[in-house]
Amino acid sequence: MPNKQIAISDAESRVMDVLWQRAPQTSEDIVATLLEPTGWHEKTIRTLLNRLLGKGAVSAQKDGRRYLYTPLLRREVWQQQESRSLLDRVFGGKVAPLLTHFSQHEKLSTKEVAELRKLIDAIEKKGR
Repeated sequence: MPNKQIAISDAESRVMDVLWQRAPQTSEDIVATLLEPTGWHEKTIRTLLNRLLGKGAVSAQKDGRRYLYTPLLRREVWQQQESRSLLDRVFGGKVAPLLTHFSQHEKLSTKEVAELRKLIDAIEKKGR
């Protein structure tokens, strides 16, 4: 699994999501999954898959007359890269302004607030 940073577009992340849910898959399976919800053409989906292959985010293994695609980029690694990028670009690399923004502009459920409190408690205990 690659540790280097792999930049993927929003559209490419939709293809990755299909593979993160179930892998390996053929390009036909991936196209069938994405065609209706995205409205993309088959060629578009295959182009995105080829871009991901070129970036090293997925691998292709020959299986008879077709290829089976498997994600090499783990979802957790991508999420960490994306969240770090968002924090750096929008909130100066700091978590507190992000949480302040969400608390002021988004409705947090009681469950979400409890989860945040639990997370903050865990962070405080870890820092001691």
